[in-house]
Amino acid sequence: MSKRARVRAPELIGKGGWINTGDKEPSLADLRGRIVIVDFWTFCCVNCLHVLDELRELEDKHRDTVVVIGVHSPKFVHEAEHQAVVDAVERYGVEHPVLDDPELATWKQYAVRAWPTLVVIDPEGYVVAQHAGEGHAHAIERLVAELEAEHEAKGTLRRGDGPYVAPEPEPTVLRFPGKALLLPSGTFLVSDTTRHQLVELAQDGESVVRRIGSGGRGFADGAAGAASFNEPQGLALLEDGSVVVADSVNHALRRLDLTTGEVTTVAGTGRQWWQGSPTSGPAREVDLSSPWDVALWQDKVWIAMAGVHQLWAYDPVEGTVAVAAGTTHEGLVDGPRAEAWFAQPSGLAATPERLWLADSETSALRWVDPDGSVHTAVGTGLFDFGHRDGVAGQALLQHPLGVTALPDGSVAVADTYNHALRRYDPATGEVTTLATDLREPSDAVLVGDDIVVVESARHRLTRLRLPEEAVKVPEVAHRTQREATEVAPGRLRLDVVFQAPAGQKLDTRYGPSTRLLVSSTPPELLIDGEGAGTELSRALELDPSVPEGVLHVSAMAASCDDDPDNEYPACHVHQQDWGVPVRLTESGTDRLALVLAGMDT
Repeated sequence: MSKRARVRAPELIGKGGWINTGDKEPSLADLRGRIVIVDFWTFCCVNCLHVLDELRELEDKHRDTVVVIGVHSPKFVHEAEHQAVVDAVERYGVEHPVLDDPELATWKQYAVRAWPTLVVIDPEGYVVAQHAGEGHAHAIERLVAELEAEHEAKGTLRRGDGPYVAPEPEPTVLRFPGKALLLPSGTFLVSDTTRHQLVELAQDGESVVRRIGSGGRGFADGAAGAASFNEPQGLALLEDGSVVVADSVNHALRRLDLTTGEVTTVAGTGRQWWQGSPTSGPAREVDLSSPWDVALWQDKVWIAMAGVHQLWAYDPVEGTVAVAAGTTHEGLVDGPRAEAWFAQPSGLAATPERLWLADSETSALRWVDPDGSVHTAVGTGLFDFGHRDGVAGQALLQHPLGVTALPDGSVAVADTYNHALRRYDPATGEVTTLATDLREPSDAVLVGDDIVVVESARHRLTRLRLPEEAVKVPEVAHRTQREATEVAPGRLRLDVVFQAPAGQKLDTRYGPSTRLLVSSTPPELLIDGEGAGTELSRALELDPSVPEGVLHVSAMAASCDDDPDNEYPACHVHQQDWGVPVRLTESGTDRLALVLAGMDT
């Protein structure tokens, strides 16, 4: 076994306190003897949600030796609210202790630069590995097995129950509902996301007509009571009267026959899409990635593919699926749909002239024209957000998840983290506020002169009369709480650290197995070093006249089992996108290290 670099793990501290521990406050000393996996996450981040799902199997398999600790490190102001973190822990079925760190104290102590980041601490309290992004569960599984054997032999492994204490369940009709659909009968179909069901509610929006789905996490077709979902989200009515469902954690589209209650799978394999996977083909043979919403437009079902920052389209007649817009890079870039960048698109609404979308991570309202070009109505990028009405170019949203087309040509936006319903009028270019004091609204549907809002964190549908006058709201503007990294102007060495997991090597059978893409906001920040390449290190040249900006770095590495006798070794893709705020100062560093996997030694 090779010698590992080890660094003493800093203590876990967070002003918000602990969740899922029965009011106890565990310390690293309390966890000595256990293998600790620290998961730095924030609940807006779909990649963080992917990691939560990746960790479930590992947690179950090594429950007596491994303790997973979530450290919630907020990006948005709303995510710094303690109750919002408590809600998110329940919403996403997190079954391990979570430390609420609203001031990013532990994030800074561990020098974390990306959501999500996983840090492995050995039973003696030393950091032995760090992984940014998703897709690392196989590597951590192998490391855990090594640590178990090593520390069992040394007598430093302690087995037993961890500090997790399950919360008491709440008896509500809905639990963190995601999206809603008005059915031809006048009833509502709601994705009851946390309970993994669809619920049909009567016209009052409260009385349960029927439930579809077993209520447990699963991926099974069949009758209403036997079928299973995994955190379903978006819903769209097809021309044949059936409903297509975005089954987010199953990475699939499901079809509900409203007459019989039968559920079938129409797109997706149940596996998550990774770089190198097919991007088109027979719908049941192509992997998807966290489909969050669906809308029927131009005779196809358009999919807000939040997990890969793209729009896809499913053709129900041909039974095919394909990428429709986006590059998989996360950001806000308009233009031809094949070149556009999105950031976790999460809500769709179709009109004949436009497909509207809520692009949540850029706090943006955007649209696609019939010719395929992508435009932004509201929003400036990954780091600016707030609640500001007025001219669209200056208006601000905060992580919107839903959009609804209104009869007058304007659109209503479920401005989720502002707890508000906003309106954008393309005719005037103005943004106004329709309603406040909602709790994490995630969708809305029109019912006559009323609009019915999905109040996700109040677990209900709320009916509002569309107001004739806008609500006056004090304007606020925010930037993400992440501090800028101080770098020296001129030459900057960018090193993406990647060490293949034990027992694996870089896969070079078909050429370079690594990829690095670099850009900046504003573009003038980078004099040299922009673009794509295969080396994970690069010399950048920063313009001294640009005082601050964001470096956008996307890295990928493919590793395979290092076994010469195995003709078909198992291979894995490791990937992560970073948006690193930088400030140019003469005393700043001339090297920027971003850890994809391993340790920066």
